[in-house]
Amino acid sequence: MSSGSAYLTVAGLGVDVVYKDIKNMHISVYPPVGRVRVAAPESTGEDTIRLAIVQRLPWIKRQREGLQRAERQSTREMESGETHYVWGQRYRLDVSRTSGNHHVEVKGQTLWVVTPEGSDADEKRATLDRWYRREVKAAVPTLLDKWQPVVGAEVEKIVVRRMKTKWGTCVAGSRTIWLNPELAKKNPRCLEYIVVHELIHLHERTHNERFIALMDEFLPDWRARRDELNGAPLAEEDWE
Repeated sequence: MSSGSAYLTVAGLGVDVVYKDIKNMHISVYPPVGRVRVAAPESTGEDTIRLAIVQRLPWIKRQREGLQRAERQSTREMESGETHYVWGQRYRLDVSRTSGNHHVEVKGQTLWVVTPEGSDADEKRATLDRWYRREVKAAVPTLLDKWQPVVGAEVEKIVVRRMKTKWGTCVAGSRTIWLNPELAKKNPRCLEYIVVHELIHLHERTHNERFIALMDEFLPDWRARRDELNGAPLAEEDWE
């Protein structure tokens, strides 16, 4: 009997598996990056899960495509009064101030995006996106100082770049970690989880039993952090 969780790669698709005391399998697709999660009865074999994923690939693909379309359609208009998130905290956007320099300030419960007079929504959005990137990049050195000695792996380069389907990735050959700037919107615990996750990939490139064991050893609550990062599902389907 299996218990806990696992990570499978099926047809090039990364799948989180959580074993629960339930009768049916549930396949979910989570925003914003379309991560796939399977909740499976505790006695379910890996081959059964793989088969279910393969059979539902068209449905999963549709959900992921719909998610990307929804993300494009729900782009913030960058108008004062909108809700935006910074490190897991909710803020009210204010774009009423202008300046010759593009900059972002967080004061109280307000997120100020300050741009030159006449800037349109795209320019304001670009200013905020650049700031989110800087926030992630500024937070990483402290995490690397903490975790590189613990994990026993060192990174040569950090790249912060928007990715459609991943929070982070590791290029083991060049010892480079790529991070999604969207992480700056999440609780800092989530960024720490991704950094540890990618550092461990320098030891183990796949999500096999050794990888899971290392995650359990170094960051015992990583499953809770992963679930917090992935949030609520965009779509969920029962599988008998």
